[in-house]
Amino acid sequence: MIMRLNQVLKPWMLPREMIRILTSARKRSVTIGTPSVKSRRWKRESFFSYNVYVCHWMSIYKKLEMRVRGRLKKLVLLRRVDFFWVFETVFLRFFKECPHPDDKQRKELSRELGLEPLQVKFWFQNKRTQMKAQHERHENAILNAENEKLRAENNRYKEALSNATCPNCGGPAALGEMSFDEQHLRIENSRLKEEIDRISGAAAKYVGKPLTSFPHLSTHLHSRSLNLGASNFGTQSGFVGDMYGGSDLLRSVSGPTEADKPMIVELAVAAMEELIRMAHSGLPLWVPGENSTDVLNEDEYLRTFPRGIGPKPLGLRSEASRESAVVIMNHVNLVEILMDVNQWSSVFCGIVSRAMTLEVLSTGVAGNYNGALQVMTAEFQVPSPLVPTRENYFVRYCKQHTDGTWAVVDVSLDNLRPSPMSKCRRRPSGCLIQELPNGYSKVTWVEHVEVDDRTAHNMYRPLINSGLAFGAKRWVATLDRQCERLASSMASNIPAGDLCVITSPEGRKSMLKLAERMVTSFCTGVGASTAHAWTTLSATGSDDVKVMTRKSMDDPGRPPGIVLSAATSFWIPVPPKRVFDFLRDENSRSEWDILSNGGLVQEMAHIANGRDPGNCVSLLRVNSANSSQSNMLILQESCSDVTGSYVIYAPVDIISMNVVLSGGDPDYVALLPSGFAILPDGPGLNGGGILEIGSGGSLLTVAFQILVDSVPTAKLSLGSVATVSSLIKCTVERIRAAVMCDNA
Repeated sequence: MIMRLNQVLKPWMLPREMIRILTSARKRSVTIGTPSVKSRRWKRESFFSYNVYVCHWMSIYKKLEMRVRGRLKKLVLLRRVDFFWVFETVFLRFFKECPHPDDKQRKELSRELGLEPLQVKFWFQNKRTQMKAQHERHENAILNAENEKLRAENNRYKEALSNATCPNCGGPAALGEMSFDEQHLRIENSRLKEEIDRISGAAAKYVGKPLTSFPHLSTHLHSRSLNLGASNFGTQSGFVGDMYGGSDLLRSVSGPTEADKPMIVELAVAAMEELIRMAHSGLPLWVPGENSTDVLNEDEYLRTFPRGIGPKPLGLRSEASRESAVVIMNHVNLVEILMDVNQWSSVFCGIVSRAMTLEVLSTGVAGNYNGALQVMTAEFQVPSPLVPTRENYFVRYCKQHTDGTWAVVDVSLDNLRPSPMSKCRRRPSGCLIQELPNGYSKVTWVEHVEVDDRTAHNMYRPLINSGLAFGAKRWVATLDRQCERLASSMASNIPAGDLCVITSPEGRKSMLKLAERMVTSFCTGVGASTAHAWTTLSATGSDDVKVMTRKSMDDPGRPPGIVLSAATSFWIPVPPKRVFDFLRDENSRSEWDILSNGGLVQEMAHIANGRDPGNCVSLLRVNSANSSQSNMLILQESCSDVTGSYVIYAPVDIISMNVVLSGGDPDYVALLPSGFAILPDGPGLNGGGILEIGSGGSLLTVAFQILVDSVPTAKLSLGSVATVSSLIKCTVERIRAAVMCDNA
């Protein structure tokens, strides 16, 4: 009876088990042999031949042979390579689990295998060196292939230049006769032609069918070329943005399937055409409305775009608006903000509570976003827990048109994934960006949605119906204000109007960056996002206090422990401008801020970041009336536009703030922002009969975040909840009394 070595010795056996098997084989008159490396059975059983340094493993064989000698009189056909295979298998199995064993693990392994610890150490060192060399060879091969590709492209350009002809006589043109700009244009044209040919071949895979083959996905399209991006459709995917929660739309929706991609491409092209026409059209599609806004004529819209994404679902209400403005930012940076989901959700943090890129179908051509196409989900909000958020699953398409205008359009993909829970659908919405001199841009924004907003609080219905909550005016106003803020943060010197304890531009930028993180954190936590589990403490009306707890762990930007958030929204018959000026003024802070204990508040630093004098970042010092308490620093940012205002603040540690003022990294400063969101209660009617934003009452949202326990695993006590609830109610009463007295 002959048994192969691989039948009795397994990789997971220890050496003492192997010796026991070999010893018992002689008693049973079993001959143990080894299969040939070239045999079919050896390959079929998935055994591998390892390259082993025989000289290195000679001592291993001798030690194992010494153990067997004297106990086996006859051992047939037991070759040294089998011992090498056994030990190599054991080492490789251990290397996969732990490529960097410590001294204790090496000693244990050497004891089990009967080796010296240095032998084990050298084997792992050699194996790591071997793996590193393999990776380097692979990377070098990729770089060499890319180099060959670039060299071939360079040769094509040289050949194109050598074959250039004179436009007048048709003969060959010498290179010296062409200007540098002309040479550059010829090279660029040649490259673009090759790029177009390559893209056409890729796009034909998805755009080969006529629009009529996809029901409810077409519109009036002219013979415009589809200039989509790279050929890697479906190969790149992104998961971007801060995601919380579990079973909501943003988590449940996955990327598109291969069968969906042709319809997504066709839908994006049709949406781009519709956006261009809606942005440039006037009467009768757009009718002048109240408050200097354009109102969409729905009957004319259905006649102009009869198909689109299909009829309006039952129970949804149409919202459409258009707005234009000139912003202080060039068109390249604007397009980048809109196409980068992180920048987009950061710039529009007051509107976009969460956003995620599911899949990038095209990255664009010629090194920019022309032709970029990506599938996204986003959640849009009003800064109040009383207004439900709007979740959308859509495709975003960016294109540069022949006149140099850039356009970015969104359109819902609900037809591909119909859901009975969907309460909002985006018809073609987006913006046109036109380049202006001196780095400015003209932005025309179109916002067109169908939504079921019946669950919104009655207090916010006039604001929502006027388009100031989710409409184009709010998008454009936010963009204009954020462009001013970005321009201010990039200033290379300290403006003369800034009151500062800041002595360097680096300290100024660090302080603005810290304030930006504070504002983003406040805006993403104050709304009714599905990621937030708000709990109502009472049921007395619109003044209900809603609370929520979070555990903060391993986040350098937040203090560790249990954070209790509390928010409430209420109406006050005072114009938003007056409420905003009262809350941002450090001189009136003691009238509502209970934590200041009636102390004197002094502004130590003031950084203006917009045309409005209320748009600024301040560093406040509270001199407590109780001398036993140390002074407290408060970082505050106030910002305002025609659609709303914010006053956001957070206590900061003095030592950490000194690091920031010196130009240090602000990302490691722990913040718990609190503050106010001030919105108009809708268009108000002034004495002249002209509708004006902010002439009526205000919708004020107060939100606090308090660290109730520094231990993340601790349990929240009812006393902490009651204390925070009393704090926010007392603050509301103080604000009401103060502003009503001033208004009288």
